[in-house]
Amino acid sequence: MELLKTFDHRGNVTGVATREEIHRLGLWHETFHCWIVCREEGVDYIYLQLRSDKKKDYPSLLDITAAGHLLSIESVEDGIREVEEELGIEVAFRELESLGVIGYTIISEKLIDKEFAHTFVYKATPTWDAFTLQTEEVAGIVRTKFSSFMGLWKDDVESIKIEGILVDEQGVRSRIEKNVGKESFVPHPLDYFEKVLERIEEKLRLTH
Repeated sequence: MELLKTFDHRGNVTGVATREEIHRLGLWHETFHCWIVCREEGVDYIYLQLRSDKKKDYPSLLDITAAGHLLSIESVEDGIREVEEELGIEVAFRELESLGVIGYTIISEKLIDKEFAHTFVYKATPTWDAFTLQTEEVAGIVRTKFSSFMGLWKDDVESIKIEGILVDEQGVRSRIEKNVGKESFVPHPLDYFEKVLERIEEKLRLTH
């Protein structure tokens, strides 16, 4: 049974609870978010995961490159395991750049999700073969132009082109290339996307 730390709205620890209790009662808790970006031939790309259709929450939707809950016994640094578990890529915590802690809430029929998300960006240029997906969690990995992704959340465009790979439960890979709109994404609040993209853009600008 997974136990997570609980917090008040100011970020003070209030105790521990199970993930089910936290989502049912709407308790603040910690998560780890890692966005992977790369630059190829002068173009910046951002990677997204496609959640498995077996996931209890938000199946078959596009999401943060790698993310997960921090257990009560874990530090923020331990969250790096999510990248290796979900994507099969080994990354050292020191290779990540912090985007800060972003607090936000998602309320749906199934849960009340109040997260303090420790958010990071990882600059890399992985080949598609480098990804070994945890297929019970992740059905595919795709990427899109960073400028297009920003345009989607700024309402400059209604859809964007994604490309990448799908992996079925037998490990068979296939290519995916299509256009998607906001409805294809986990419904993180617009404010979350705005903060993340603004901070990633700043990191990219400093790099170039």
